[in-house]
Amino acid sequence: MTNSKQQQKTKFQRKGNSRGPLPQRRSFLSDRQLQVLAVSLLIAAILLVYWPVRSFEFIDYDDGPYVFKNLNLQSGITRTSLIWAFTTTWAGNWHPLTWLSHMLDCHLFGLNPGPHHLISLFFHLANTFLLFWVFRRMTGRPWVSWSVTALFALHPLRVESVAWIAERKDVLSTFFWILTMGMYVRYVEKPGSGRYWLILL
Repeated sequence: MTNSKQQQKTKFQRKGNSRGPLPQRRSFLSDRQLQVLAVSLLIAAILLVYWPVRSFEFIDYDDGPYVFKNLNLQSGITRTSLIWAFTTTWAGNWHPLTWLSHMLDCHLFGLNPGPHHLISLFFHLANTFLLFWVFRRMTGRPWVSWSVTALFALHPLRVESVAWIAERKDVLSTFFWILTMGMYVRYVEKPGSGRYWLILL
């Protein structure tokens, strides 16, 4: 009686396993595709929040001496204006890259404030993408890196940097700061004099 029950049990187990192990459930998207999707959603969120800046005007609080009342910029990129950018301490600052940035805007768009705002928005998008790349490369943890990047991208403190034309220096300095971090990570991964000079540059 016992042997008969055992045989029936073995027969039932074989019948149940006749199809072999159950296939593992595959994700619809690969990890790389998920990361691309996550970054795309982040970019979409930034554009949703900041797109209205395209219709903003200049404000008479530093935008004047920085752009629309600054005759040194309004002539666009010339030999005289380039020398001025690297030698002046206008508005209490020596920041030639900031002046060159505003100068290029005036050269391309004149005193139409919309494109000036959109250039700052472009830099913020570039900063967000760079920050995600640097954190992911430093930590190897894409979703933690994405969370920190999202906090940076959508934090209220970024509004002043993006929506105020005179704060172009903020998005510019952030761009080169994050780029320097990225170059340092590459140098640590594979030290070399060329990569070290890129950090200094």
